[in-house]
Amino acid sequence: MTNTHRNIETQDLYKVLVKELKEKVLKLRDFGITDKEIASILHTEQPLLKLTIGKNQRIYIGENRVEVHMEPLVKAVFFLFLNHPEGIVFKEMADYRKELIGIYKGLRPLGLNNRSLQSIDDVTNPLLNSINEKCARIRSAFIHKFDEHLAKNYYITGGRGEPKKITLPRDLVIWE
Repeated sequence: MTNTHRNIETQDLYKVLVKELKEKVLKLRDFGITDKEIASILHTEQPLLKLTIGKNQRIYIGENRVEVHMEPLVKAVFFLFLNHPEGIVFKEMADYRKELIGIYKGLRPLGLNNRSLQSIDDVTNPLLNSINEKCARIRSAFIHKFDEHLAKNYYITGGRGEPKKITLPRDLVIWE
């Protein structure tokens, strides 16, 4: 059997399986099962992957070391939250200003200028939206690489007024 013939058979099988799956989903809906419940049933749990922070301050996920890219200030916010597994309440971000400056300095080899310090002031100011924007960029960086069910363990989450945190167990975080 040639590879082309095998690929056609695989495509045909795929089409049949997708058709059957759609029919089953429609039956589940007829029984009153919601799309959210169906998605939960279909979702297969993936094991959490190690998060490695390289000596070069790059972020890698898994044994294959898939790199997750972030700009320096976004990465500094990510590292700040990694340092605080208990979480941080956004209204209290000003309390973490010095720590954030220290992290950010380590990511900017040329040092910090007035604009950089203003960006940190904005992130730590509870009256501005800057921290939410940085968290959205962190979320986007992980969702760009992984599906939502896996990615949600690596970005900052939490309810309104509650401590925001990265839920990844810290034994899966490796600082080289």
